[in-house]
Amino acid sequence: MNEKKIKKAVAVKYDIKDIAPKVIAKGKGYVAEKIIEKAKQEEIPVFEHKDVAEKLFSLELQEYIPEDLYEVVAQILVFIGYLDKINRNGEK
Repeated sequence: MNEKKIKKAVAVKYDIKDIAPKVIAKGKGYVAEKIIEKAKQEEIPVFEHKDVAEKLFSLELQEYIPEDLYEVVAQILVFIGYLDKINRNGEK
């Protein structure tokens, strides 16, 4: 099977007490599908970007993201925060 065609998923979490966001889950194939399914069940937004996913996938679990990914991950987290705010305001 061609490695390039296998779906990969990486879950990243940022806690203000940490120095940077870190990888909290990752998987490919069936495991990736389950990570995405769980995120959707928990109403956690799913962001798709092949290049970012590849870079994050190379990290170990609980590893902080490297500085070269700070900007792109920050943009993703801000966007997700914006979506969360919209959802919360829509529920009122």
